[in-house]
Amino acid sequence: MGSYQRFTFPFSAITGQEKMKKGLLLNAVNPRLGGVLVRGEKGTAKSTAVRALAALLPEIEVVVGCPFSCDPNDPARLCALCRGRLAAGKRLEKTRRRVQVVDLPVSATEDRVVGSLDFEHAIRHGRPRFEPGLLARANRGIIYVDEVNLLDDHIVDVLLDAAAMGVNVVEREGISYSHPAEFILVGTMNPEEGDLRPQLLDRFGLCVQVEGVTDPGERVEIARRREAFDADPLGFIAQWSEEEQRLRERVAAARRLLPAVTIAPELLDLVARLSLEAFVAGHRADIMMAAAARTIAAWNGRTEVIAGDVYEAAELVLFHRLREAPPPPPEQPEPPAEEQEEPPEQGEEDDSREQEPPEQPAETPPLPEQQDGGARNTEQPEGREEEQEQHISPPAAPQETVFAVGQPFPVKRISHDRDRILRKGSGRRSRTRTASKVGRYVRSTMQRKNDDLAFDATLRAAAPYQRRREKNGVAIAIETADIREKVREKRIGNFLLFVVDASGSMGAQQRMVETKGAILSLLLDAYQKRDRIGMVAFRGNTAETLLPPTSSVEMAHKLLEELPTGGKTPLSAGLIKAYEVAKAHLYKDPNIEPLLIIISDGKGNVSMGADKPLAEARRAAEIIRAEERIKTLVVDVEKSGFLTFGLARELAVVLGAEYYKIDDLKADTLVQAVKEMS
Repeated sequence: MGSYQRFTFPFSAITGQEKMKKGLLLNAVNPRLGGVLVRGEKGTAKSTAVRALAALLPEIEVVVGCPFSCDPNDPARLCALCRGRLAAGKRLEKTRRRVQVVDLPVSATEDRVVGSLDFEHAIRHGRPRFEPGLLARANRGIIYVDEVNLLDDHIVDVLLDAAAMGVNVVEREGISYSHPAEFILVGTMNPEEGDLRPQLLDRFGLCVQVEGVTDPGERVEIARRREAFDADPLGFIAQWSEEEQRLRERVAAARRLLPAVTIAPELLDLVARLSLEAFVAGHRADIMMAAAARTIAAWNGRTEVIAGDVYEAAELVLFHRLREAPPPPPEQPEPPAEEQEEPPEQGEEDDSREQEPPEQPAETPPLPEQQDGGARNTEQPEGREEEQEQHISPPAAPQETVFAVGQPFPVKRISHDRDRILRKGSGRRSRTRTASKVGRYVRSTMQRKNDDLAFDATLRAAAPYQRRREKNGVAIAIETADIREKVREKRIGNFLLFVVDASGSMGAQQRMVETKGAILSLLLDAYQKRDRIGMVAFRGNTAETLLPPTSSVEMAHKLLEELPTGGKTPLSAGLIKAYEVAKAHLYKDPNIEPLLIIISDGKGNVSMGADKPLAEARRAAEIIRAEERIKTLVVDVEKSGFLTFGLARELAVVLGAEYYKIDDLKADTLVQAVKEMS
């Protein structure tokens, strides 16, 4: 029977999409650019261009029989097998072949990517041997990840580590092995199906956005060329062979010229200025822009970089790293009218502000029907008359204040207690057992569930019985009762829901400044651990979801900066709203347990119904506690003093939550508590 032959559409025959083709060609000239991410809608020749690039590249010399495609002309980068041959006095035979494109499916497991133990060899010969994975095949080639935004985070980490070091290191099941893994990483994605994590985006050297061609003439030409290729692939390839050879020779010439290309100091200044104007994070953009500019110069046959090369490189390097400008610092609130009439001296002004905070001094426990926060006490008619005389807003609509965000502090490890539930998902925070073949091998089990063989444990189980078993030509005889499977663990992200008291009482003694600083610290930690986050704020008469569950920490930071403070304290409304958001998230993703971080003084003074505010808040807390999958933590913002009420502590008892004072923030105690619970 004849074998099926797959033909590749010629790279030079692709109509339009010049930026995409340029980004791919630059990586072909300089593989150290870090790959290219192609973003665009479906049907825009993304996959076709990647496969065509491999067919376009010049052939490479490889060692015959080497699973890692070692370069026989580069002894410093040979694998252990090739070095062993040379040490034994053998000659490395070489041959030429095309550059390989290795497809990395979204469902790929870690063993398939990095390599694993050769089970058949171990059984026959009684010795472990490494079985290469996809990273071995991709050495000196191209790794192509279609829909890279859907790839499991754990596999992404493996790819990034190998791409950064140029080496794949495997440590597992009695095997310690490393081999060269230098490749061009090409990813394609449709932004409509979700975006990439910022960490992964930054690791792609270049990024291009592709869109469908809008010119009718070009669209007709695309259809005509595709029809001609499908009708006669060999004839179509022959028709474009001269153009393909011209591009191939240009790539080879640019590779030879690249080491001689220089960039002037003033152009490096331009690189730095463009990066600063784009508000990029870190310095990778500067390094990549300079390297891309040198590569563009080599592609154009020059040994010196010009300003045009830098600007062209900036379009490819900064597109996916561009960030919004940081917001201006918040304006300080104007002093009350009575202070503007006759400005006091500095000391007097400070004293007056201490004596007249946005809330009334807490001298007696507030009754449920009383107000606190930014509203003045409605049982003081004299004060109200005085306010009317001075044309101050009535207490029913207190003025809201936007406080600055306090300084963040380092965050230690946050993780939920482990349980026996098998979960899916990805992230870097909590360890959980997984039913898939992805994750760290922690122990073995006799239970047969997913055919994930624990070879080392199986050998140990079979070893005591080898003398009386028939070997039948193998080194080790294994029976069904010996087989052990792996129990794996992996890290997944969490859902942190901040339930923030934004009532007027939070403005006293800089409580909101410290609270925002604590939330910002946890947001930064959530960004690093790939958590999902959300935010509920309660003030006035209601609670609202400021931020639904999302991975966008930048959006949460912006909302945190703009969060106003003022009004009453509808504590029960905030608890119920948080419960609804957490339950909805559990329906969508039952693998991640929500953690409610309630930041308040517990002085609820507004009810949703006929009950008293504090009694209603207790009932809401009991509802949350009944849902075992929802964890809670209460942060008491009430300052310690001569008279305290301890309402937040009582709320924590009803919730069954961990309890911490706001003063503990400065010692990282809150963050440590969240870590221990998450």
